[in-house]
Amino acid sequence: MDNNIDFKDLWKQQTVSPPNIEDLFSKLKHFKRVSIRKLIITNVLLIATSVFILFIWYCYQPEFISTKIGIVLVILAMVIYLLVYNRLAGFYKTIDGTLNNSEYLQKLISIKAKQHFLQSTMLSLYFILLGSGLCLYMFEYTNRMTLFWGIVTYAIMLGWIGFTWFYLRPKEIKKEQDRVNSLIAKFEAVNKQFEAKK
Repeated sequence: MDNNIDFKDLWKQQTVSPPNIEDLFSKLKHFKRVSIRKLIITNVLLIATSVFILFIWYCYQPEFISTKIGIVLVILAMVIYLLVYNRLAGFYKTIDGTLNNSEYLQKLISIKAKQHFLQSTMLSLYFILLGSGLCLYMFEYTNRMTLFWGIVTYAIMLGWIGFTWFYLRPKEIKKEQDRVNSLIAKFEAVNKQFEAKK
């Protein structure tokens, strides 16, 4: 009995099944649907939140200038984030059945670059403006509390912002990157197979 097995030869002899092109387009359509749905939900939530904040400002007429500046910063954070985020909608809409594999790949790479900018630079700016705005906004109301409850209020608010920044944000970013990277890898594999056949 010969125990000398050549694993390199076995590895070379295995057949690699090509990615199913219909399955790939199905995943691409799913990616487009999920991305557009997420974009719409984000728009609705942030616009509704901004309208609610403006309603509170109008109804309760804050006295401190810090409260008004805080409201403006919070709304500014949401508006800036939405302006940049909504630019992705154009990229999602251009993913249709008329493109070839190379064009799909280029679109996905562009989406990945835009998402990276959104998830790093824009999300950082969003959290800085939002955190600063909330701290300024809460000052008027915590000023009326005892020192203990004022500290507790700020601790809870900053704790939630920290939890969102350090736990939820990286988790969501990784999920988005994995979805795009998976599609890019599959389209690259298909393109390599087509090139090999030429």
